[in-house]
Amino acid sequence: MTEIERAGVLEWDLESVAQSLHLTQGEVREYFTDGRRVSFILERRICREIVKGTLSPSEGAGFDLIDENGQKWEVRSITSGGIYFCPSYMVGSGRRFDEDGFKAKLSEISGYFVGDVAEFPKIPIYKIPESTVRYWYEWGMLGAGTKVSRSRALKLLGA
Repeated sequence: MTEIERAGVLEWDLESVAQSLHLTQGEVREYFTDGRRVSFILERRICREIVKGTLSPSEGAGFDLIDENGQKWEVRSITSGGIYFCPSYMVGSGRRFDEDGFKAKLSEISGYFVGDVAEFPKIPIYKIPESTVRYWYEWGMLGAGTKVSRSRALKLLGA
């Protein structure tokens, strides 16, 4: 198993963002702490500021970023509800976890960049190798469908 790395912190000026979007600070905080909504922004900032790579060629690709070495990475968010490591097509109403699909996903990527969006406006970013997530899964450290609560995720990250 390889080490988890704290890759950086992405910061926003909450007051400025609220003013420029003509929203309240509470509305901005609600948007930026929802992993589904903020993922577009998080992927781009991680790509440009931390990975210094390129985005996947399409939204349908099985990964989000490519680093300068050609390695593929997935971006995920830790929210107040936790985090999933399985492919997004396995999460949601009427969808189900497929172990073979999850393991295939792990074989295609180098790992995950994870943002703790619950900490917005300062979002810590962690780099988690695929081998670490595979280890967690094989040793029963991830929940059903690879869902992990926020508190459990932070413990796994050593945060």
